Amino acid sequence: MVSILWMFFEKAMGWHDQNIEQHALYTNFFALPAIGIYILALRDKRENFFEGIMTWKQGFLSGSIISVLIAALSPLAQYVVHTYITPEYLQNMIALSVEKKMMKIEEAKSYFSLSNYMISSLFFALSAGIVTAAVVAWFLKRAPKTEA
Repeated sequence: MVSILWMFFEKAMGWHDQNIEQHALYTNFFALPAIGIYILALRDKRENFFEGIMTWKQGFLSGSIISVLIAALSPLAQYVVHTYITPEYLQNMIALSVEKKMMKIEEAKSYFSLSNYMISSLFFALSAGIVTAAVVAWFLKRAPKTEA
């Protein structure tokens, strides 16, 4: 849901059409809400499921499960985004990459296709999510308090 809302934001900022050259830079800021979601989810898991105590392994496993769920939903999110929210985005990226001589037309059409974006989003969500889970779990781990 957050990624779909982010796409509405990107489109409103013009990063899918008139300001498409800025897209590659500004799309990376999506990492901030994504990491925030992991922090909130793992903090909630620590407090409400593990009763305030969570090892790195427990946090990492919980975050990895979240990553798998997000990755499983990401192709559907890409379909919704590119079909209903910003159907012109892929064609605009093809045109930009050919115009800037970054790719030949055949390469651009292959790379900027819905099927490629759906597959790429699945693998990126899984890999980035697992790395994020590992880091966030490290910061949110909490050992039981020992009595002195």
